[in-house]
Amino acid sequence: MIRPINHDQNFLQQKAQLATKDDLAIAQDLRDTLQANVENCVGMAANMIGENKRMIVFSLGMMAVVMINPTIISKSGSYSTSEGCLSLEGQREATRFKKITVKYFDTDFNEHTQEFSDFVAEIIQHEIDHCDGILI
Repeated sequence: MIRPINHDQNFLQQKAQLATKDDLAIAQDLRDTLQANVENCVGMAANMIGENKRMIVFSLGMMAVVMINPTIISKSGSYSTSEGCLSLEGQREATRFKKITVKYFDTDFNEHTQEFSDFVAEIIQHEIDHCDGILI
């Protein structure tokens, strides 16, 4: 189901609760909402659709990848960039890392540890910041 984008900064600044198997419907709503906003958006966190759960989705080519309870376990290659967000107006400066390693669960609750780099790593960092209540 396509959900409206949340703009409530007080809600967006709350640290997300860990997601469970009971929250899997949120994953589909994230995919649907990302697809509906594909012209302006490459990633979303659950709090952007009003759910305080640690779950993100991002575009990887034609595929929408869901990460449940993602955590960055290593990072390297710090750089500064300017980012936008559907939940907030304008662009903001952010420090990101060129290469990250993320530990997460997929929608079958299989655990993964995977390395990402460049723009995909930047998207994931932005969305994990949302999970941590950090506004960019």
